Amino acid sequence: MDKIAPDALYRKVSLRLVPFLFLCYVAAYLDRVNVGFAKLGMQADLQYSDTVYGLGAGIFFIGYFLFEVPSNLLMAKVGARIWIARIMISWGLISAALMFAAGPASFYVLRFLLGVAEAGFFPGIILYLTYWYPAGRRARIVALFMSGVAVAGVVGGPLSGGIMRAFDGNLGLKGWQWLFLLEGIPSVLLGVWTLFYLDDGVRSARWLGEAEKQYLERAIAEDASGKARLPLGRLFASARVWLLALVYFLFVMGLYGVSFWLPQLVRNTGVQDVFQVGLLTAIPYGVAAVAMVLAARHSDRSGERRWHAAIAAFLGAAGLALCTRYGHDTLLAMLALSLATAGILSTFPIFWSLPTGMLGGAAAAAGIALINSVGNLAGFVSPYLVGAVKDATGSPAIGIYLVAASLAAGGLLVLAVSPPPSPPRLPGT
Repeated sequence: MDKIAPDALYRKVSLRLVPFLFLCYVAAYLDRVNVGFAKLGMQADLQYSDTVYGLGAGIFFIGYFLFEVPSNLLMAKVGARIWIARIMISWGLISAALMFAAGPASFYVLRFLLGVAEAGFFPGIILYLTYWYPAGRRARIVALFMSGVAVAGVVGGPLSGGIMRAFDGNLGLKGWQWLFLLEGIPSVLLGVWTLFYLDDGVRSARWLGEAEKQYLERAIAEDASGKARLPLGRLFASARVWLLALVYFLFVMGLYGVSFWLPQLVRNTGVQDVFQVGLLTAIPYGVAAVAMVLAARHSDRSGERRWHAAIAAFLGAAGLALCTRYGHDTLLAMLALSLATAGILSTFPIFWSLPTGMLGGAAAAAGIALINSVGNLAGFVSPYLVGAVKDATGSPAIGIYLVAASLAAGGLLVLAVSPPPSPPRLPGT
């Protein structure tokens, strides 16, 4: 076998996979949360209350929950290339169709169908990365992939605000209708590109030599040797899997508390122009993009996962509480929102090192999807809770405080998760 330089090989793999997957996730996340910007126009045009908006934003996750485990199991059977392409094309078309929402019922139906279409994308990519990277290299790669959330915020804020301001009234369409249309099209195009670009795994990668393939396969086999391969029945009865799902639920409460309400929180500080709101929402996400990569790299180097995730969650909770306390001061609110967003987003790549370090085989496909689908029910609860509390009290403050408390509880509970076994190391890795 040829001499393999591990760092150079993994750099080659990363340059091939990570930029493309990152771009797909930016498109996915933008289509999922651009409803937060659309709200600034469609709520007045369609006479939605905050409760209706919160329910519509969150009902996405009911469809997501119902179809995520089947979707991930199907991906394991039919292959990543075809299945991820199917997901992206269907969600792009449905996201664009939100331009036709006319009342609460059509808004709810389209958001639900968007969740059905996208179900399996994120856990599918998390599973897909386990085909290429051993546990000791995975957190930083997941962080680079998940920084797509932050970049979607950095790019999506000004882009969404700009589209709504520049296109409003063109061809008789409102700005929020153009927003859904123009941000749905790239997902369809990326889905078509996936069919030609993505490989199902190491063995089918024509851009790798045989020695490189054998090295990667050996690394993954060694990494998998210490993982649990539970039958599906035992997986669904595993207390550890359900604890991870609960922790993830509490973390996701924070994520969508920020994602769906950040534009409104910025507007509440006194900024009224939709494009300026977009520019300001980019700041917290820019800070988070740097923070989550640095936190994941430190976690990989130290091998410690639970305290890294817990501290990030505590910082996120503190930031949310502070942005609520100083919500009418633009500078202080932006500092607090930057802390909140950085803390919240930093929890995720570190968190995913826990289940992917514990589960192997079919248990990995089903377990990752189960944890993600249950956790993402918080995407339904969080925006609906904040919206309902705002309608009842006239202020989102109590709802945001509840989201902050959820984050802090997740930080405490993640410390109770048993750490995954230390993976065996190949020479030179």
